[in-house]
Amino acid sequence: MKRGVKPSNQPTGAIRIISGRWRGTKLPVANVAGLRPTTDRNKETLFNWLMPYVNSANCLDVFAGSGGLGFEALSRYASSVTFIELDKGAIANLQQNLQKLKVSSEQASIVAGNALQILPSLNKQFDLIFLDPPFHKNLLPPVIKLINEHNLLAKDGVVYLESESQAADYVVPNNWQLLKERQGSQLCSRLYRI
Repeated sequence: MKRGVKPSNQPTGAIRIISGRWRGTKLPVANVAGLRPTTDRNKETLFNWLMPYVNSANCLDVFAGSGGLGFEALSRYASSVTFIELDKGAIANLQQNLQKLKVSSEQASIVAGNALQILPSLNKQFDLIFLDPPFHKNLLPPVIKLINEHNLLAKDGVVYLESESQAADYVVPNNWQLLKERQGSQLCSRLYRI
């Protein structure tokens, strides 16, 4: 191995939990192609939006990646988080961070695989769903459709969608009410409630 080159499964950065029981805790992030953890600034805005919803919520973190959104929800006393992730390096990193935080299997689980195949098999509803897919893959439309078709969002549940600004023209079900929106030159964040 050449000097200065890290193996791809080694952590190359960190995410920081910004509030709650693990406030200030830094968690390593695996070197995974295309992984872009939510910035502290965007995470703070999002969780200000979610303040009335996150405590005691059953959460689903689709396209979990670093798990930053799910870990922040757990830190803020969400009841549980189900992480869905395809990349093996990211999954190993999620497992290590769950162990580091001493999160029980009742509080968090990781479902490994393709979200488009996993979502139809989930047999529960969630109070809070995070949708922050890899950019330039056009994954939001089919995932939104699956969430609606399989009734995965509980009554009065909320769903957070993050996309590149150029792909923010997706359609949501008629019963999803837009609560909050933040549009930048590169990123669009929206919060919906049913």
